[in-house]
Amino acid sequence: MNLGPSLTPVTIAAIPPPPGMLTQIRRLPARQLDRSYQPPAMPIRVVDLLRAVDTARARTARLAALVPESSLDWAPAPGAYTCADMLRHLAATERFTFVEIAMGGRSRYPGHDRRLAYGKEGVLAYLDTMHEQSMALLRTLDEAALERLVTTPTGAQIPTWRWLQLMTEHEAHHRGQLYLMLRLLGVATPPLYGLTEEQLLDKSQ
Repeated sequence: MNLGPSLTPVTIAAIPPPPGMLTQIRRLPARQLDRSYQPPAMPIRVVDLLRAVDTARARTARLAALVPESSLDWAPAPGAYTCADMLRHLAATERFTFVEIAMGGRSRYPGHDRRLAYGKEGVLAYLDTMHEQSMALLRTLDEAALERLVTTPTGAQIPTWRWLQLMTEHEAHHRGQLYLMLRLLGVATPPLYGLTEEQLLDKSQ
């Protein structure tokens, strides 16, 4: 089969980098090893950060309520999370990994299996209960506490506020998976910010 004219291999190293890139690359290790480096100051107030955490979970809970009881234990592929696994994982990591570490402790993640909660009512209740406990603990933090460095499960040290931002990123990652799983199940899902793409296109004319 003729796939067209052959292409001459290009050696990546032979392509000169943009001006200034090498300087930036050389600076990076020095910055990482510089013990005097200070992380950036917290960019938002604690009340705003906690509102973002609460809002992220509310969006997930709205989606979780749409999972059919008969599809709780469905997974899109062998070895993948089921819908129930996904919700138990989100509930458990929020309370026992992210919040536990934010409070100065270490991860106590219990896993995501059905011993934690089963059945739609049980799984949704577990999701709500873990979030209520998490928010009650987080509301005891002040700006000074959010500047404190915490140690993540990988051993990295970052400010507490950044760790909590990562929690919302983790939530969004798995919520996106849940959106796709529901679509594969034929369940209609609500637009994230109140508009479908078609409606957004219409308003962008």
